[in-house]
Formats: sequence, structure tokens, C-alpha cells
Amino acid sequence: MVRTLTATVALLLVLLLVAIAAALLYRGNALDAQARDARAQQRVTTLQSQLESERNARDTEHTQAREMAQIGDQHEDDREASASIPAAVVADLRAGNLQLRDDLATCHTARLSQAVSGAVERDASAQLRPEVAGTALQIVTEAEDHVRSCQRVIGVLTGQRLPVETNP
Repeated sequence: MVRTLTATVALLLVLLLVAIAAALLYRGNALDAQARDARAQQRVTTLQSQLESERNARDTEHTQAREMAQIGDQHEDDREASASIPAAVVADLRAGNLQLRDDLATCHTARLSQAVSGAVERDASAQLRPEVAGTALQIVTEAEDHVRSCQRVIGVLTGQRLPVETNP
């Protein structure tokens, strides 16, 4: 009976040790699973934030592209509109609707002395003044349009909105 009792106690001790080992093994597996879940959740969060950042960057890029296209279209429209300026200015000058200022009417750096010129040259010079004024005005208008477009592009790229000027 002592033997049976000893065997039973030994068996119970072995079963207790096996149960403790199983509990420790299960607990270790559970902790590993929790750690894997935490890492997976962290990766998911990181990927979601990267995806959101990429979407925001793409939206910004698309917005900038649309604004750049609008600036380009406006610039082309301005260039096409400025092509008609010389003819209109020449016609207005010849009709007398516009007059050149005295300093512009007499300013010809290529001709230092108008007194030496012949009558034919003076007539040609008088004809040339309205055309030169029209061309000069077109060049100035195109330059202003170009500068304005460049300023708008810089504003789009830097995120600053520059005040839009209207043509006088």
C-alpha cells in the first residue's frame, strides 16, 4: 500500500510537472502571438500613414498640375491677344486717336542728327514711328504677361497665392 501510495504521489507529481510545463509553453506561445499581433498592427499603421501621405502628395501634385495648366492656357491666351496690339496701335496712331509723347516721337538712337536727313528719310521715319510704337508695346505686353505667368507658377510651387493683377 505504501508502494501504491508512493507510485500515486509520484504520478501526481509528474502530472503536476507536465501541467506546469504545458501552462508555461502555452503562456510563451500566447506572448509570442501577442508580440506578432502588435508588430503586425504597427506595420499596418505605418503602411496606412504612408499610403495617406502618398495620397496627399498625389492630390497636391494633381492640384498643382491643374493650376499649372490653367496658367499655361492663360499665358497662351495673353500671347495670342497681344499679337493684335501692334496693328491696333498703328491704326490708332495714324487715325490720330493716340499720340506719341514727344520724347518717344523723337527718340531714335540710330539717327543722331535728324537735321542732316533728307526729306525722304524724314517721311520714312514718320511712317516708322507708329509701327515701332506698336511693336514696342507688343514686346512690353508679352514681357509683362510672361513675368506674371512666372510669378503665378512660383506661387503654385511654393504654395503662396499671389494677388492677381488685372490689365489696366
